[in-house]
Amino acid sequence: MSDQASEDGLRFAVLGPVLAWRAGVELDLGTPLQRSILAMLLLREGRAVTPTEMIDGVWGEDAPPRALGALRTYVSRLRTVLEPDRSPRTRPELLTSIGRGYALRLPPERFDLAVFERECAAAETARKAGDIGQAAERLRTALGMWSGEPLAGAVGPYADHQRGRLAERRVGAVETLMELDLQLGRHAEVVSELIALVAEHPLRERLRAQLMLAYYRCGRQAEALSAFTDTRLALIEELGIEPGAELAGLHRRILAADPSLIPPPAAVSVRPAAQPEQEPEEPVVEMPRPAQLPAAVSDFTGRSAIVRRLLALLRAEGAGGGVPVAAVSGIGGVGKTTLAVHVAHLAEDVFPDGQLYADLRGYGAEPTPPETALVAFLRALGTPPDVIPEGLAERSALFRSLVADRRMLVLLDNARDADQVEHLLPGSSGCAVLITSRGKLADLPAARLVDLDVMEPDEALSLLAAVAGQDRVAAERAAAMDTVAACGFLPLAVRIVAARLAARPSWTVASLLPRLADERRRLDEMKIGNLAVSATFALGYGQLDPRQARAFRLLSLPTGSDISVLAAAAVLDLTAADAEDLLESLVDASLLEAPAPGRYRFHDLLRLFARRQAEDTDDAASRARALRRLLGFYLASGRSAHRLAYEGSAIADALADLGVHGRVFASADEAVAWLSVEAEDMFAAIAQAAEHAAHPGRTEHPAGDVLPAADLLLAMEPLLESGNNQREFERRTSALLAASERSGDRRAEMRCRYVLGRVLFGANRLSDAEREFLAARALGEETGDHIVLGETCNALAVVAGRRRRHTEALEWFSRATAIYREVGNPAGEALALSYSARDHLGLGDAEAAIAASERGLAMFHEIGSGAGVARARYHLGIVLSVVGRFNEAVVHHAECLAFFRASEQRVWEQRVCYRLAATFIAAGRYAEAARHAEQALTVSREITHPYGEAQSLAALGKALGGLGEHRRSRDALVRALDLFTRLGSPEADDIRSLLVERDQVET
Repeated sequence: MSDQASEDGLRFAVLGPVLAWRAGVELDLGTPLQRSILAMLLLREGRAVTPTEMIDGVWGEDAPPRALGALRTYVSRLRTVLEPDRSPRTRPELLTSIGRGYALRLPPERFDLAVFERECAAAETARKAGDIGQAAERLRTALGMWSGEPLAGAVGPYADHQRGRLAERRVGAVETLMELDLQLGRHAEVVSELIALVAEHPLRERLRAQLMLAYYRCGRQAEALSAFTDTRLALIEELGIEPGAELAGLHRRILAADPSLIPPPAAVSVRPAAQPEQEPEEPVVEMPRPAQLPAAVSDFTGRSAIVRRLLALLRAEGAGGGVPVAAVSGIGGVGKTTLAVHVAHLAEDVFPDGQLYADLRGYGAEPTPPETALVAFLRALGTPPDVIPEGLAERSALFRSLVADRRMLVLLDNARDADQVEHLLPGSSGCAVLITSRGKLADLPAARLVDLDVMEPDEALSLLAAVAGQDRVAAERAAAMDTVAACGFLPLAVRIVAARLAARPSWTVASLLPRLADERRRLDEMKIGNLAVSATFALGYGQLDPRQARAFRLLSLPTGSDISVLAAAAVLDLTAADAEDLLESLVDASLLEAPAPGRYRFHDLLRLFARRQAEDTDDAASRARALRRLLGFYLASGRSAHRLAYEGSAIADALADLGVHGRVFASADEAVAWLSVEAEDMFAAIAQAAEHAAHPGRTEHPAGDVLPAADLLLAMEPLLESGNNQREFERRTSALLAASERSGDRRAEMRCRYVLGRVLFGANRLSDAEREFLAARALGEETGDHIVLGETCNALAVVAGRRRRHTEALEWFSRATAIYREVGNPAGEALALSYSARDHLGLGDAEAAIAASERGLAMFHEIGSGAGVARARYHLGIVLSVVGRFNEAVVHHAECLAFFRASEQRVWEQRVCYRLAATFIAAGRYAEAARHAEQALTVSREITHPYGEAQSLAALGKALGGLGEHRRSRDALVRALDLFTRLGSPEADDIRSLLVERDQVET
């Protein structure tokens, strides 16, 4: 077993969210799929997991074609996160490869599930030895390892199955602990917890029996009998069965007042009798028992995990000698007060001396001063008004004195900050405090911070049904789900919309959707009576200082799903450090979320509210400048990325500069990785520019942003090599093309047509691609944009070559070369030479093909372009293979394959694997050919590349034929023929002829 986890201070958790820490600092475990893989490795407890098991466990039947490659990427990223200084020579590996599988080996004390099981086993040992107190303590320690729903953040069939198993394991441990506590005479302490548990697990008879027994021992016989009646009705309604013998027997014993139900004497605390010689005790003056909690809502829905967590925090009396303080924070309307009041009512039995409540109105116009709240508390505790001290410190001291020997719960609602509540905290560990606040009270000493998020979709649906009507929602479940999604799963919004439905019986759920679909009207629809989502948001917005308010408004203008610190800095025209400080302050105020380090996002409804404030406060020119700075940042960063990805290319020099600094990259790999991460947000910026051209005045972009947006598309060109984002490229490029035509921007139109042609070529839609390239060429000659014109002529040559019009292809290459020389672009000239080699081969001129490809490779070496060298090697390998110099061809293809794989250029990876297969077929090395053809086929399917799949199937069919596997060979060739035919590729005729030839030989 590895000691590395121990040395690095690594800890892992699955009894709640899937988390990991190093030396107390939480690690970024990446996407839900990546967390799911880690969870699977953890739960296998050091045993190896095969890739097939992982794919089945994480994706199930929905596994994508590229699942194996994605799995390897995720495992590699996990290794980087868990073992940043990985060195097998100096220490054992934590995440290790075993055969084709993986295993995660770590000491059990570093894994919360292992600690949980250890403590449960120790509890069972103590119980069998008769030490009930020790058994209960060990179980309490075990259950303390839990922090919510197990495996939260993990997805897939394996996580779902294990989540159910772990949840069942926890409930079993809780039942055992409740039983031990009852044996120890702790019935009064466990009643509230049992109420919550029964509400969460209404059909578990053991919990119901324990609640009945606890009620009875507390002298609450009527409630014990009522609990049995509720249980019987629930079992009959849900399962159609009567309660079991144990529960029915307990019911009879309670009715008969069976004396054996009384707690065993050994477990009851008895006060020693007063000695005769002692003076009689003075009579105790009873203090009032305040019960100030607001009424709990009858339709409280969901939140079971966080309810359990809060109850556990409030019950942790005297933990470390301090007062348990739980501070619940979240955006306005997320249900903080509703949750806190619900939990406080559940905890009533834990605090027999009463509950105090104060609405501190921290986000109103006049927050409640702590002095005023203390006056109310002191009067509720029986203090005459004329003896209440004047000063804040004196009132706070008196309050602490009055509650020192009491068990009371203090609920402080809507607190503004730590200063407002610190004097309202009791000093006795028998009391507990529950606080709600929009801000995260991180500076409140000893407070346990609980961040309340929006509801889960099913919870929001249940709330809608509870208010609007179960039958009504059940009849339109799909429309209901769309409705709560439009509400952003925010409880207040869901409740308002549900109330509007309930008040209008003639409305259908579906009739609400058009009202909620228009983002400009959506917030107006979320209003009924005195309740309004906008009004709730306005309270938080009103507490911001001018710089925070400006950032809140302007950051809502981009339509991307989230935003990085650097991009936000561009929007706000600030340094990265200043922007990050502002962003973090908005996170602390629960007006912004931080889904990952360095990235920020709005809740959907908050974004709409912020955008409305921007329209009301900031003039159109200010809003336009903010979005133009963002576009300028993406364009400057994309320009740097393109320059590194295509070393020697002049495209980057042709892109606009909007005067905004962009991201600086250390390598091409880093640049392309950044493009992949930011792609969604860059596409969103492009879409906003296109939207303006379609609907002038509805968005903030100036008309002049069409060309920079087209340039940004061009800067994102390296992503086309990865095989990803093809659909998004086509969608956004088509929209921007239409916008450029409407605006009359011919240069923007040229760039859009060139990029669209590249996308269509990648999909093997050759006729469509050629049409776009020809249109781009005409626009390039019209505008004099020779740099992009050279690339367009080069692209026309490649299309002509693919369509076997080799003479025409060489003519286009000649035109491209002339343009490259004119603008001083040697990399373009080298690229044209390399590509032209295949057309020389097509015309039967092997010597010209070799000369062109070798000259192209030499030029790229002179330029120092790694990407260019790899592409030139690819073409030289093809030529050498055709002329029979197989070994040299394999060497060149192996070299460029390593480059393309390292830079994750999946399209090129597929091409090289296919070419290696073709070379080995020509050399008669069929087993190696089949292996490379299968690799090419896998990559093609992973990146959804039909033409590459057809190529790979054709190569595989030929290789299998050479190996004598005729049935499999024919099957592969038939599938290749079908794909080539559907794509309209000339290769279909080649495969058809090969199949006919084979049929003739066989007959």
